[in-house]
Amino acid sequence: MRKLETYKRLILTAMSSICILLQMGTYALFWFGYYSERMYLKFYFKGHVLMLFVYVLLLFFFSQMYGGMRIGYLRSGEVMFSQIFATICVNAITYLQMCLMVRGILDIRPLFYMTLSEAALIVLWTMGSTAIYKRIFAPRNLLLVHGDRPVEDILQKFATRRDKYRVVKCVHIDIGTGEICREAEMQYDGIVLWDIPAEVRNKIYKFCFGRGIRVYMMPKIPDILIKGADQLHLFDTPILLTREYVLSVEQRMAKRIIDFVCALILCIIASPIMLLTAFCIKAYDRGPVFYKQIRCTRDMKKFYILKFRSMKVDAEKDGVARLAAKHDDRITPVGRFIRMVRIDELPQLFNILKGDMTFIGPRPERPEIIGQYLEDMPEFVFRTKVKAGLAGYAQVYGKYNTTPYDKLKLDLFYIENYSVWLDIKLMLLTLKILFKPESTEGIESSQTTALKK
Repeated sequence: MRKLETYKRLILTAMSSICILLQMGTYALFWFGYYSERMYLKFYFKGHVLMLFVYVLLLFFFSQMYGGMRIGYLRSGEVMFSQIFATICVNAITYLQMCLMVRGILDIRPLFYMTLSEAALIVLWTMGSTAIYKRIFAPRNLLLVHGDRPVEDILQKFATRRDKYRVVKCVHIDIGTGEICREAEMQYDGIVLWDIPAEVRNKIYKFCFGRGIRVYMMPKIPDILIKGADQLHLFDTPILLTREYVLSVEQRMAKRIIDFVCALILCIIASPIMLLTAFCIKAYDRGPVFYKQIRCTRDMKKFYILKFRSMKVDAEKDGVARLAAKHDDRITPVGRFIRMVRIDELPQLFNILKGDMTFIGPRPERPEIIGQYLEDMPEFVFRTKVKAGLAGYAQVYGKYNTTPYDKLKLDLFYIENYSVWLDIKLMLLTLKILFKPESTEGIESSQTTALKK
């Protein structure tokens, strides 16, 4: 097993290369068989090679971006969806590129057939690669070390990937660090450190690191804050520096320019959709089209967020703040559709133009909900160090019903590792989650939040 792990990356790279080559071959067939003959200029050998190279380069970029090559890491269905979505993006760009080259509109039907052919190849490749991966790499046997916090939640999450992880045994830290270390050296492929005191965790971690034992550690809030620290040296002493501000002046300026330009372009493009949505909402129950609500952005500054109304007019007539639940009867039929495809969020483009929000950042919460979260999580205020966003790290890597504490950690990962490239990456990833229904699910009736004690 350990020997195979050494060559794991090479095996996965070979699998990914096969997928890329299959798709390149499909594109080559359609390029030489149809599109190259309709180009404005005649193509020679180097021109054909350049077209194939650009296609492969785009395919590699989008596949890496959306996780289409992550065999073994993601579920096979997720790999399939990600790679097909990446292919659709690449083919759309390629079609626009060819239309510019012919100075006109090309017949899109061959491209449609090409996309279907590639999708079929992706399905076959995913099934075959997943079967090979499972045959070569067995699930890891894990030892879970925990404290007083219940382990049912984390065990349930590991149970969703039985093809990758198998928690064989759970031990409480009360048995002692020495006994835990002896257990870790036995027949396990890794150790999970779940919510244990830092002093105990550090001893176990150093022991495992020294003996090459794989460790899965659930970070606490300070761990995430330290991850974004700057590394300095005071003569021969390394120092980690966490600053009093999060984004530099240059980063804030670049972020604002990107926000304004992108929001303006999207407002123009989405204007027909917004007009049609407004008409449908008004026609359904004659109520107001927009829904305004007080939310908090950077430094707890309050502003009115703007959305298309998706619930009944009197959804919160009692004045009590509630998160949307699964199968919430307050949501109208029109509202259910626009929430599913995220059209209800489009009016927030005006909030971005105004400067109350940004494209990427922690989602803005209501003041009363923040107050209730702060009772259990004082650290929740950390996420207000940056401007609230239309989409964020927690929306891309979590779900609507992800627990508040996990959402907080995801948002802090974004804040502490901010870069303009990260913003661009999250914008592209947001396109993918628009087509994932689980990202819009409401909370379960049994799920614990700050609003339900």
